[in-house]
Amino acid sequence: MSSAQADRVPEILVFDSGVGGLSIAACIHQQLPAARLTHLADNAGFPYGGQPEEVVVDRTVGLVQAQLRQRPFDVVVVACNTASTVALPALRSAVSVPVVGVVPAIKPAAALSENRRIGLLATPATVRRPYLEQLVRDFAPDCELERVGHPELVTWIEDWARGRPLPEPALSVALQPFRDAGVDTLVLGCTHYPLIQDELRRLLPDVRHWVDSGDAIARRTGSLLEEAGFAPRDLVRDQSSGHRCLFSAPATADIDPFLARLGYRREVIQA
Repeated sequence: MSSAQADRVPEILVFDSGVGGLSIAACIHQQLPAARLTHLADNAGFPYGGQPEEVVVDRTVGLVQAQLRQRPFDVVVVACNTASTVALPALRSAVSVPVVGVVPAIKPAAALSENRRIGLLATPATVRRPYLEQLVRDFAPDCELERVGHPELVTWIEDWARGRPLPEPALSVALQPFRDAGVDTLVLGCTHYPLIQDELRRLLPDVRHWVDSGDAIARRTGSLLEEAGFAPRDLVRDQSSGHRCLFSAPATADIDPFLARLGYRREVIQA
């Protein structure tokens, strides 16, 4: 570790429009337990999928820059497919620290699928974007891709994190196209969805492979920390604490039990 890094733990900022980025943060914590994590949920702008692109860019860049002025983060992870698609170039131009984005895990899904039938569960905005077509052309040209872009699932999960039950009958209906298509591999194309993977597995028992971007993002984050001067052994030696979940607008206390289970405390960012 360089002398500049020797007296502190690595700091990682994970950004999302809601609490979905906590699924990515969990993967980072598992691989890099020494890192201190700050998750920033832009609940004032949630959900991003229906926002104009310029709004997503402005909110992403502005909120991340504000956090970088307050704490020396070493890596920023944009744990939101919509923000990653439209805001990464502007954000990388605006900040001096490395920025990692997420894309649907089409490539690893194609490597796993045996019957070449892949499902993608995502937001409506993600399933419509041209970059998805490019991912399929590049990495899964011989696969059939069944896409479900559900307009309410992220809101259901936000409510579930606050103690409300998932509407299981409606969720089961939403997943029916995957049963009809006989997919053996399912890509969770929104960072919210791994939070309810146990429920999804129960409703789709014939899916053999479940794929998301969390582990790949964690590996990339670790590589960037090593490039910044953190020794690999020091990224895994101790388990950091003091993880925070920041909100851009007041969040009610009903989210606290969910955050506590993941090791986070709730804070509202200061204007």
